[in-house]
Amino acid sequence: MAVRRQVPTAVARAGTISALALATVGGIIPAPGVTGGAEASSVSAAALRIAASKKGAPYQFGARGPHRFDCSGLTQYAFRHAGKKLPRTAAAQYNHTRHLPASARRTGDLVFFHTGSGIYHVGIYAGRGRIWNAPRTGTVVRLDKIWSKAVWYGRVR
Repeated sequence: MAVRRQVPTAVARAGTISALALATVGGIIPAPGVTGGAEASSVSAAALRIAASKKGAPYQFGARGPHRFDCSGLTQYAFRHAGKKLPRTAAAQYNHTRHLPASARRTGDLVFFHTGSGIYHVGIYAGRGRIWNAPRTGTVVRLDKIWSKAVWYGRVR
């Protein structure tokens, strides 16, 4: 005896509708490096999705979007559009967050790269050791592996 599972009407009728179209109808828009679930707050998850949506936007020193970004401009833009205000620079953003050990990091947390006591870069943690960031002149907003062990983590309050 075969067990029959009922397929939701929208899925059964989908036919050639793309997965992205189905996800959009369902209210979920997947992006590389974006994980779902309860592991990230809704604001942090939204900020992560917003940063991911800027993939390919050119780096420009001092730029805050919507079409060009530097590292802290991207994080500021993403969190502002998710409903939270952040200061302008990476160092000021670090001072504005709740500091965390690496073991407590979650997707949507900020990752701060430092040399001793000076912070030189920030990105948004995307899980699996990766961040969305605007690295430097000549590059674009992209998903990168965390390239250094000299990082601190902060959660936007």
